[in-house]
Amino acid sequence: MDWFPLYNSLRIAGISTFITFFTGICAAYYISKTSKFTKGVLDCLLTLPMVLPPTVVGFFLLKTIGPLGPIGSVVMELFGFRLTMTWYSAIFATAIVTFPLMYRTVRGAFDGFDHNLTYSAQTLGLSNTYIFWHIMVPNCKDGILAATVLAFARALGEYGATTMVTGYIPGRTATISTTVYQLWREGNDAAAYKWVMVNLVISFVVLVAVNMLENSYRQPKGRAVNHTLSEEFERK
Repeated sequence: MDWFPLYNSLRIAGISTFITFFTGICAAYYISKTSKFTKGVLDCLLTLPMVLPPTVVGFFLLKTIGPLGPIGSVVMELFGFRLTMTWYSAIFATAIVTFPLMYRTVRGAFDGFDHNLTYSAQTLGLSNTYIFWHIMVPNCKDGILAATVLAFARALGEYGATTMVTGYIPGRTATISTTVYQLWREGNDAAAYKWVMVNLVISFVVLVAVNMLENSYRQPKGRAVNHTLSEEFERK
């Protein structure tokens, strides 16, 4: 077997997950502090790629970063390279498609956070940055990890939007999903089944990881955070 599709899929999923990890957490943190109306409007806008067909997302992306698009044409003119039909083109597609998963899952974890811990930390004179990284994130870490795993799995299996902007070029842009489709078109069911099994194994591992994180998330987290606040109180 040519293992390039697996390598390329892992590469694309890893980079796009890295991007959505930080952007999703940042968006979830600041939006969770806004008013109910603002939160509702932004939720609709940011989660729209999750309900749109992936091919529609790919179409808009192609019209934006394609050679004739407003961004793609400028990049082509200034730097001389294309943003479509390359392996890194899929990063744009997977990042957009997986962002809503990261954002909504993390925001749900932040909404369930006990803000009395924040108020207690503020009475000790702790900065918002310290509160976020040492109190809020540890308390919501299982939700953040679950969102990361889900975003990675979604990026690994993305097909519609990816195909629109990368196509299928063996050894250059091929991913697991596009390879399965291409092998089916060629009538090579034996090779297609091999890639299907690879995808099933990866999906099973992801589901096990998510279930373990969900079970851990249901356990109380207050003890570790209270210990942190106690240490800060002793320092003060």
